[in-house]
Amino acid sequence: MSGARAPRLARAASGDHERARALVLAHGWNATAYQILNPGIALWFAAAGDAVVGYVRARRVRVVAGAPVCAADRLAGAAAEFERDAAAAGDRTCYFGAGARLEAVYAGAPSAALVLLGAQPAWRPAGWPPLVGAHASLRAQLNRARNKGVAVSEWSPARAHGDDALRRCLAHWLGTRGLPPLHFLVEPDTLGDLTDRRLFVAERGGGVVSFLVASPVPARGGWLVEQIVRGAGAPNGTNELLVDAAMRALAAAGAEYVTLGLAPLSSRAAPPPGDRAPAPLWLALTLGWVRAHGRRFYNFDGLDAFKAKFRPHWWEPIYAISREPRFSPGTLYAIAGAFSGGSPVALVTRALLRAARMEAARLGRGGRHSDRSASAGSTREARRAGT
Repeated sequence: MSGARAPRLARAASGDHERARALVLAHGWNATAYQILNPGIALWFAAAGDAVVGYVRARRVRVVAGAPVCAADRLAGAAAEFERDAAAAGDRTCYFGAGARLEAVYAGAPSAALVLLGAQPAWRPAGWPPLVGAHASLRAQLNRARNKGVAVSEWSPARAHGDDALRRCLAHWLGTRGLPPLHFLVEPDTLGDLTDRRLFVAERGGGVVSFLVASPVPARGGWLVEQIVRGAGAPNGTNELLVDAAMRALAAAGAEYVTLGLAPLSSRAAPPPGDRAPAPLWLALTLGWVRAHGRRFYNFDGLDAFKAKFRPHWWEPIYAISREPRFSPGTLYAIAGAFSGGSPVALVTRALLRAARMEAARLGRGGRHSDRSASAGSTREARRAGT
């Protein structure tokens, strides 16, 4: 999708969107809570109107974005009501990206399969400046970007609205990804609604080279760094400079919690000890294969290392909780479908074609470079021969 915008998905009806937004701003505890307002996510409301669930339906599975958004004492009841509604429609439920609160509800339940998805790093923003001061390698990255003329500032939604430079930066970044644009909890079009978000923009020589979008996690007095987009012309250290600027600004505003979100398949946070059943062998083998061989399309190790370089104060385990005795291949396929927005097989096919096109373009650039180098070499030889 080089040079193209991400496809725009339908947003919830205005009334439902505002009802959900009010609940998120009152009770959003999961890092993914605000993301249920992103386009393409269906909204379900409890009969009492005091809880909302954001989900995508795939292969008769309702894949929930995180957990029900509600008061803590309503979590179990809201989840049970949602599951009854899903069952009445012939659907199963899987909570993707669930944190400790929902994990506690289902721990040990015979009809709930819990799978550790990975870990998400977390910081106390007030402790960020001394953390940077204690790590020379991080300071070096920040100085590298500053020395290249990169400066970061926060933009208001009004300033960002319709800004072509931001859109070009996003289009360039999407064009360098190994996979076509995904959606659900990795929606690329956050610029479409910055109402409650905070936007930090890196500029160099008067042009936008990168940006960071942070979304609120209101019940924890915190923020999720939802997106870091690196555009053309961004020197090394730019992403680090964006994170540093965001952390300092959020700390100044009194934030108590910041996370960079899930690092899939990371082993940096072990689940609490207890009677947690291990993942089925087929799933462990599948995820191991994906981590080892899927690097061309999604660099799990690289993402994990990038988040770890900021020296998190702690790591949180993140789960998929499927309402079935054992996690099934059908549930995994449904999760993949939620992210791909359709058939995962079609996504992989598009990714392979995309990779072939990118490789051909790379080889073409390499060939042209070789031709130019050969031509330059011939000219130098001619000069040395006196012709």
